[in-house]
Amino acid sequence: MAEDTRQDKRASFSALTEHNTNGMARSSAVASSKSGASKKLVIKNFKDRPKLAENYTEDTWLKLRDAVGAIQNSTSIKYNLEELYQAVENLCSYKVSPTLYKQLRQVCEDHVQAQIKQFREESLDNLSFLKRINRCWQDHCRQTIMIRSIFLFLDRTYVLQNSLLPSIWDTGLELFRTHIVSDSGVQKRTVDGILEQIELERNGETVDRSLIRSLLGMLSDLQVYKDSFEERFLIDTNRLYAAEGQRLMQQRDVPEYLHHVARRLEEENDRIMSYLDQSTQKPLISCVEKQLLGEHMTAMLQKGLSTMLDGNRVTELCLLYQLFSKVKGGLPTLLQFWRDYIKSFGGEIVCTPEKDKDMVQDLLDFKDKMDNVAQNCFARNEGFINAMKEAFETFINKRPNKPAELIAKYVDSKLRAGNKEATEEELERILDKIMIIFRFIHGKDVFEAFYKKDLAKRLLVGKSASVDAEKSMLSKLKHECGAAFTSKLEGMFKDMELSKDIMIQFKQHMQNQSEPSNIELTVNILTMGYWPSYIPMEVHLPPEMVKLQEVFKLFYLGKHSGRKLQWQPTLGHAVLKAEFKEGKKELQVSLFQTLVLLMFNEGEEFSVDEIRTATGIEEGELRRTLQSLACGKARVLNKNPRGKDVEDGDRFNFNNDFKHKLFRIKINQIQMKETVEEQVSTTERVFQDRQYQIDAAVVRIMKMRKTLSHNLLVSELYNQLKFPVKPGDLKKRIESLIDRDYMERDKETPNQYHYVA
Repeated sequence: MAEDTRQDKRASFSALTEHNTNGMARSSAVASSKSGASKKLVIKNFKDRPKLAENYTEDTWLKLRDAVGAIQNSTSIKYNLEELYQAVENLCSYKVSPTLYKQLRQVCEDHVQAQIKQFREESLDNLSFLKRINRCWQDHCRQTIMIRSIFLFLDRTYVLQNSLLPSIWDTGLELFRTHIVSDSGVQKRTVDGILEQIELERNGETVDRSLIRSLLGMLSDLQVYKDSFEERFLIDTNRLYAAEGQRLMQQRDVPEYLHHVARRLEEENDRIMSYLDQSTQKPLISCVEKQLLGEHMTAMLQKGLSTMLDGNRVTELCLLYQLFSKVKGGLPTLLQFWRDYIKSFGGEIVCTPEKDKDMVQDLLDFKDKMDNVAQNCFARNEGFINAMKEAFETFINKRPNKPAELIAKYVDSKLRAGNKEATEEELERILDKIMIIFRFIHGKDVFEAFYKKDLAKRLLVGKSASVDAEKSMLSKLKHECGAAFTSKLEGMFKDMELSKDIMIQFKQHMQNQSEPSNIELTVNILTMGYWPSYIPMEVHLPPEMVKLQEVFKLFYLGKHSGRKLQWQPTLGHAVLKAEFKEGKKELQVSLFQTLVLLMFNEGEEFSVDEIRTATGIEEGELRRTLQSLACGKARVLNKNPRGKDVEDGDRFNFNNDFKHKLFRIKINQIQMKETVEEQVSTTERVFQDRQYQIDAAVVRIMKMRKTLSHNLLVSELYNQLKFPVKPGDLKKRIESLIDRDYMERDKETPNQYHYVA
């Protein structure tokens, strides 16, 4: 059996060969048909290399050139593609590759050069020109791919082995770049057209994005994208957004402007995704951010930050932070304006005496608002949170002492009985917030003085809303300021508990007396060092009360010899049983109200002077007491003539017709608002305490150091003292200690001090 096969150029063997006229070898094998006969196959090398037919190279090139021409003119190819590929392979096998490569390049170059004519027409508008050059580019790419597929063997052998030669595809790109795109007229019109389309899109018009993408891809493939397009594109972008930024900053408010910037950035990012080269992303976005944000940061913040913060514009503030974080120097600038805003707004709350009534609540609301902005808008940025704390500490201490005093009063209002605004959980939350504001205060001793005064009232009058809440607040203060700060406050609670134990023992003592009293006495024993100092007031008590006081005094001193008791009638209160036409009632009243009401057991009508003489109550206190009994809601006395205020000539009688739905009625004392004198005296007490603390600190430091310069001593004092103090005050205390021989100046160096043992 014989079979025809094509001979590969690498084959070097044949079996019983005979040569055909086309230079190919026909091989045949002869096998014996006899069964059992041995088979022998002999393989020998070609004696001579097959030769190409005459004119084969020339004829084959003509055939290949016709095929290339057909591809370039988009007509049908006469020959089979496989046949053309084989022809190239045959030529390459016979060392015709260099000639073949040059001929192919020349044919392609001639064709590309001929294409330039269609772009010389001046009548074409920019869009039509872009479409034409895009079509030419697409055709060129398609043609180069087909030509390369035919000449693939040439590309993969000869070209690959010669590193200096560009591949067929690269040659196609080089020819298109050299003869078409590098033409100054073509390049200018192409880039102008693309820039015009992008500008139209930026102005809101719809453009053919696929066309722009294809053309920019062409410039990128031809490696002229950066030089021919990107530089001009960025210059135009810079110019556009510089003008737009200037214009819109004048025309729009800041929130609207921020949304516009965000939209512009989104559009440009979309442009990069759609048709721009990725290498353009960084310079393009940087350019937009610089012109729309970087150039207007200060103006934007001056114009709009306070408005947005005042209006709690959370969305816009989030956007502001996000945008400013993209720009160099954006966040530090925003941080500075944020700090200044807090100082300014908070300073207005603290330094406006007319707002004192609501100062603490305003501060709490302001802190909540700023916390919310820092957490939700400024991404919990540590720098912004620290700047807020610093700003709060600065403005809250602009006005010494007053914030501390008002915070103490605010806590009092929340812890006092009758405060039905909050549950225990809400109260705890309020106290936590108060402690945050409290931390910013430098003069914490002022807070302590006022807090102690209010706590005393709550404990003694039984007006504390919750012992747990009181203890919780005490625990917070102790944690914040240390045990020394709360030792006196804790002592007050201890006194109240000890008083309860003493009263249990006293009641047992009274039960054993031969003459039991019809008055039940409850006494609170207060340690003077723990409690605020009260001005003693002498009043005329009924004999029964005086007798009972003496009984208690003997009982107490019998248990605690060497102690001294001083009665404080201003803090006393009582429950009286009274009979009216309607029936019996119980009146819960202060000791002063008690003394006035008991007089009406002895007579029916009394004047103001008569009541004053009988009771010994101080003028102002008496008028408020009578006002509460005759002019308040529960009028157990009648005043003649009627009126809201108590005058000297007024007379009072018992109101037998008094009616009330409750059996036990609490008659509130008309509370005298804390006078300026009281406030000043509390503040002065604090100031006096501070002087003692400064003296003690100076002596302590000098005792340890023995000799110290003035500056070092002052520096050490600032480190040790826990309240704000002026250098002048320190100097006065040092002078005072020198006068009292605790220390002395150095004789040669007056600025040096020595400790005197």
